[in-house]
Amino acid sequence: MSVVVRQSFQYAVIFWFLTAVAAHAGIIKGKVSGPDGAGLPFANVAVRGAAVSTGTNELGQYQLRLAAGTYQLVFQYVGYKPRTEAVRVPAGDSTLVLNVALAPEAYSLNEVTVRGSDRDPAYAIIQHAQQWRPYYRREVASFRARLYVKTLARLSDTPGKVLGLFKVGPDIKPGIFYLAESLSDISFQQPNVIKQRMLSGRVSGNTRGIPFDQASAGASLTFYDNLIKAPFGGRGFVSPIASNAGLFYTYELIGSSTRGGETVHKIRVTPRRRNDPAFSGFIYIVDGSWRIHSTDLRLTKDAQLDYVDELHIEQLYAPAPGVPHAWVVQSQQVTFSFSAFGFKGSGYATGILSDYNRVVPTYPGPPAELVAKAEAASPQAIAPVTTKELTQQIKREKPNLSGLSKQVRRQVKQARRDSLRNDPLATLKRGEVELVEKGVNDRDSSYWSQVRPVPLTAEEKVDYHKKDSSEVVRKSRPYQDSLDRKRNELSVSKLLLTGYTHSNTFAKRSLAVAPIFNELQYNTVEGYVLNAQATYTQRTDDRRFLTLTPTLRYGFSNQQLQPSLTMNWQLDPQKTRQLGLVAGRTIENFDRNSQLTPFINSAYSLLLNENYAKLYRREGAELSYLWEPLNGLTVRGAASYFQRVQLYNTADYLWHDVPGRAFTPNEPVAEEAPGSATAFGRSNAAVLGLSLSYKPGQRYITRPDGKFNLGSKWPTFGAQGRLAVPHLLGADVRYLLLQASVRHVLNLGLAGTSTVQAIVGGFVGKQEGITFADYRHFSGNRTLLAANFNEFQLLDYYQYSTRASYFEGHFNHHFNGFIFNKVPLLRQLKWQEVLSVNYLHTAQLGHYVELGAGIEHIFKVLRADFYTGLQSGQRAGTGVRIGLGF
Repeated sequence: MSVVVRQSFQYAVIFWFLTAVAAHAGIIKGKVSGPDGAGLPFANVAVRGAAVSTGTNELGQYQLRLAAGTYQLVFQYVGYKPRTEAVRVPAGDSTLVLNVALAPEAYSLNEVTVRGSDRDPAYAIIQHAQQWRPYYRREVASFRARLYVKTLARLSDTPGKVLGLFKVGPDIKPGIFYLAESLSDISFQQPNVIKQRMLSGRVSGNTRGIPFDQASAGASLTFYDNLIKAPFGGRGFVSPIASNAGLFYTYELIGSSTRGGETVHKIRVTPRRRNDPAFSGFIYIVDGSWRIHSTDLRLTKDAQLDYVDELHIEQLYAPAPGVPHAWVVQSQQVTFSFSAFGFKGSGYATGILSDYNRVVPTYPGPPAELVAKAEAASPQAIAPVTTKELTQQIKREKPNLSGLSKQVRRQVKQARRDSLRNDPLATLKRGEVELVEKGVNDRDSSYWSQVRPVPLTAEEKVDYHKKDSSEVVRKSRPYQDSLDRKRNELSVSKLLLTGYTHSNTFAKRSLAVAPIFNELQYNTVEGYVLNAQATYTQRTDDRRFLTLTPTLRYGFSNQQLQPSLTMNWQLDPQKTRQLGLVAGRTIENFDRNSQLTPFINSAYSLLLNENYAKLYRREGAELSYLWEPLNGLTVRGAASYFQRVQLYNTADYLWHDVPGRAFTPNEPVAEEAPGSATAFGRSNAAVLGLSLSYKPGQRYITRPDGKFNLGSKWPTFGAQGRLAVPHLLGADVRYLLLQASVRHVLNLGLAGTSTVQAIVGGFVGKQEGITFADYRHFSGNRTLLAANFNEFQLLDYYQYSTRASYFEGHFNHHFNGFIFNKVPLLRQLKWQEVLSVNYLHTAQLGHYVELGAGIEHIFKVLRADFYTGLQSGQRAGTGVRIGLGF
């Protein structure tokens, strides 16, 4: 049986099974509302004593499918008193309507009294929760569950033009622009290893669409972590029960109430300073066990959110089925609003976790400290105490966390052994956190009506119906051509700023032309240059593509035409497997990775008499192959043959003449090539290149349309080799260059993010005919404009290029507002501070260091740094650099 037939058979069996179960199940549906009759969005509805739960939609509507029998349904909403209703589901097909009204929880302050101090009793409760936070973060060693996720985003307002320059496409209009839902099996193992297998997925208006509903992204939102990392802020945000939360929050006990025999404290949390990376809202703590019961927390623009105006997170915890002393997340909702560049909108992502099974607790029972406290406690509320007495009580009840890590490892190992025998998710490959198999988007509306735990609202039904029914029309050639006619309109802003792209959406083809400032250039070798370049792209439905970039470059001073072609062909729809080709005649900078862009060099040459670029002609071809043989390992092999020709200045035209300054010859000046040693006339080189990049622990998602890497906690290691083979096809150059590198991004929480890179290498063995084009160059900068802040900013472009050994290091730390947010004026400007260190060592240069300090996010897009250079302990210059810094 072929793989396709076998998968189709499996899907048919699954659908038949679900249909058969549904045919013998009753439906309970209704509305969960508040005292005013308004629906409570995203309320939780669970079956007591079973691993079955669901949630309400935006309007408070819910539905449950249950086999015949009698059940206790528990209706919960954060801040409201839970309600339990007994229901009987008759045999056969049936529909039972049960509307439930929840009353706001009555919180009493009579249960905790503090004498002799004006400190709110909430602080003592939070201190308890802080002490027990590490325990509850790891109390569940592993579990399996079913996850349903629905995501919706809508636009309420759209501009005619973005920034007053770029027209908004005709297909972008107010209303729902993204609606998707998915059903998945997930597994969890400490320390936060989550795997997901999507069973079905649906995107409104796109029958081939697959939702990006990654379970691990939602699972990272746990307030038992000290820092909550969200995609809308660079710093992260402090949990209300973080170990250092007292530096960022004030607390107020709103009151306490009894739920199921347990006392739950409602505590208002408020940032101490308006711009602190902290939440506002409420956190609910269970008395005695000091665990989180639920959360109702918000972030606003004051917390330095990026692109989002407000973020609201609601979580509800509950005892795990069969393991009541360990709690798990039952539901989570994230709602948001945004406004940027004239666009305004809102949306939500709701996740329902149900069918928990194989929950493995880290400990076989509740902690002895809590058991002893529960046995000694009276059934009455907390006795009145003073702040001093509460502090002493906290010390006495400090949890014994010794051996916790050892216990976690032991339980995780056992859970892993069990899962290998029984868990289909255990078949996922190492590093694979989500598997989306072909066919998950083949389900029809009848399937979704059977398995969807949260009912659709009327708006969502209309969106599905409207977009699904019109999808054939929207994807038809006449419709796509009509949109393309609007998109392809030519404008001055496109020609000057962004370039022009002519698209044929139906055929998945496009032709892009760079903006004028990249097409028109100037240098002293060619004079004015017309760099006529266009990129043709052909894509397929499975993410393969072919790009062709022909270039016709003509210098009006030297009157030479340089034709060339670049090709890149993605061969595999999933893994990286690309074939590349560069052929023809081009004009190159000796340092091909130079920060000296054609635009910067043109401006400095015409306005300041500074012709920093040193150019040579290269003609020949290079064939390369890039692929990923193993997860995290990328290999690039290349073979090239080029003739290199030395060039000379032919133009001296300029717009502004700086007295006493003249253009320099087109001949680099280097310490290792004194005099005219950089001149080489003509040279032929046949070069074989191999580069490896390896990121251990690379996590990734496998989908029918590709493999998506998510990163790793480990550094990226690199190795490169370049061998010039003499006498091959007349080549006259011999050398071997070897290089190794490591690059790592360190997340330091509130203190910001550091990027560290180290490179060591050198030429080894015999050298013959080596030219300056073969040297190892270091990307320097002598202009005010910085194209890359991760490179040297005061170093000369060619002076310290080498044909020997070298060591290069770069360090950049982005504080993400850690310092400036404490200064009122700078906080309002939303500027962020940055620190950098660049280091280089060669035999000629000795020890060279650049120290830089700067500000980024100026007007949201700019960065300005001040640098000081030191060579062998002596000051080697200073300078200011300005560039893009988001």
